[in-house]
Amino acid sequence: MEPSPFRGVVACLATMHGKQWALRPLLRRRLGMSVRVASVDTDALGTFTGEVRRVGSARETVVRKARLGMAATGSLVGLASEGAFGPHPAAPWTPADVEYVALVDDRSGLTVVESALSVETNHGQVITDGRDRAAVLAFLRRVGFPHHAVVVRPATGPGRPVKGLRRLADVLAAVRRAAVDSDDGTAVLGADLRAHVNPTRMRVIAAAGRRLARRLAAPCPACAAPGFGPVGAEPGLPCRDCGTPTPRDASLISGCGRCPYRSSRPVAGAADPGSCPACNP
Repeated sequence: MEPSPFRGVVACLATMHGKQWALRPLLRRRLGMSVRVASVDTDALGTFTGEVRRVGSARETVVRKARLGMAATGSLVGLASEGAFGPHPAAPWTPADVEYVALVDDRSGLTVVESALSVETNHGQVITDGRDRAAVLAFLRRVGFPHHAVVVRPATGPGRPVKGLRRLADVLAAVRRAAVDSDDGTAVLGADLRAHVNPTRMRVIAAAGRRLARRLAAPCPACAAPGFGPVGAEPGLPCRDCGTPTPRDASLISGCGRCPYRSSRPVAGAADPGSCPACNP
């Protein structure tokens, strides 16, 4: 195995929320890379609770976040992660977490982004006035409280969220206050999705980090730059019954993060007729 081009490199990780605990060990083990924290206000790029709205996609934001840390520290190598929660792309009724991890290396002009998609998430919220204690307790059990923190805010009006709640008494008091402050007398009780108080999310960040580490260990066949790996797919996998091209991936495209080289690998098998525009219009 060729020695890692990142051995001995110190990368700055832009985080306020302890993500070094998910990323530092695996990057050191796989690549020989050291990680130091760049203490920057990453909330300026967006918050899950909506005080600051994210501009652009999570994939775009993770690169901006890495560069934010690089600018603050003067480092030429930056790391960051960014998450997005919502419906699973293939099963919209199922909540999912997708985590992006980026490495930006201005020494070589390299930018590599990897991701991990998981249905293991406690993403969710309920509206409550606090009087139905059993319903509040049921929600807290569902989101893994107190190992996972929760956040409370007024359902309507300008009130700010109270985050990082891990004691039942604090949760109940925050719900009562938020309900009083809300125009409609109710509060929103939700999972706190920040990584340092959400172990489930931290595991997905680690999974994305492992994918990034594997990719950074793979050199480009054309220019030998690290980071050769998946960059896209081409649809058109034929239907198993009639052969009509479907929206399913027919080939997987790998590419380099520095040069234009791309390669394509066909997907074996055929698509289920349920995804066929002819069999299931």
